[in-house]
Amino acid sequence: MSESPFRTEPNPRDHAPQFVLPLVVRIEKADPPARTDALETAARAVLVLLSDERSLGDGEWAGVVRDWQDARIRKVVRRARGAEWRRAGALPGITVTGKEAEVRVFPPVPLDGWPKELAKLQVSGTDLDDPQPPPAADPGAVTLWMSPEVEMSAGKAMAQAGHGAQLAWWELSDGERTAWRDAGFPLAVRTADPRRWRELTASGLPLVRDAGFTEIAPGSCTVIADHPALR
Repeated sequence: MSESPFRTEPNPRDHAPQFVLPLVVRIEKADPPARTDALETAARAVLVLLSDERSLGDGEWAGVVRDWQDARIRKVVRRARGAEWRRAGALPGITVTGKEAEVRVFPPVPLDGWPKELAKLQVSGTDLDDPQPPPAADPGAVTLWMSPEVEMSAGKAMAQAGHGAQLAWWELSDGERTAWRDAGFPLAVRTADPRRWRELTASGLPLVRDAGFTEIAPGSCTVIADHPALR
């Protein structure tokens, strides 16, 4: 099983400068997105940033992306609406759209160096629901399995889904990454039932253990990334 760079044990990553990947989800009062749609869109947003040419090689974001990945892999999801969302959209980043959800991902920033347009946005208040239970995941598709044992706000779960997508990305070959990207990063986020979760935790698939900075206990197992190429 892949070692998670999100866990709390002492690690050389702790001695590197710390960065965070900001994600902003659009939540309008009258029309909030469904929870699962928001989680899936956040996961794809992370993948879109990682595969963007600006994040690779000598791209303009490549240096901060490398610095971020050399340290603890932190992601923080904030919410915005109306003018806040428009101001966030004026900053360098990428907006990814799901069925209805919209998530904008930005290049990593220093832990204490958020742009003022993002720093003022709220982290709390991302408690989204699914009007209808999501359909069962396609057994042959990429699925990010959320733990049935850990309760999280939608914002926290979005960050965890992004962690799971990133671990899967790291495990893939260049050809597998290209194929996934060219297909538009199809994926599903689902909560595993307890029996399935026990099977998954013994499967050797990439597993996220959260560092416990917010909401949940350090070392909590939150997401398992099930990509067909990794089975």
